[in-house]
Amino acid sequence: MANKKDKYNERKWSVPSKRAKGYADDLRAKVHTYGKKEGKELTDKEFSLRMGYLQAQNDNAGIYKYKKALGEGKSKDEAIKISRQRGKAS
Repeated sequence: MANKKDKYNERKWSVPSKRAKGYADDLRAKVHTYGKKEGKELTDKEFSLRMGYLQAQNDNAGIYKYKKALGEGKSKDEAIKISRQRGKAS
């Protein structure tokens, strides 16, 4: 029964999504970098939506723990494991 409890005590977050990477590329270039609108300039609304999405991804507790673990010199696998733990980072 301990295994079942541990299963539900793990965060689902591990690493930023592919969408976040694409949005970050768009923001750096200030144009669409993929899809139907590729090469067209981002409108103010599209720019704001991408910024908001990335900020929400960055605010996630998991990404904070992940980046902190990488900064401490841990491997990516160890950082993912730490980022999925609930509670304070150890």
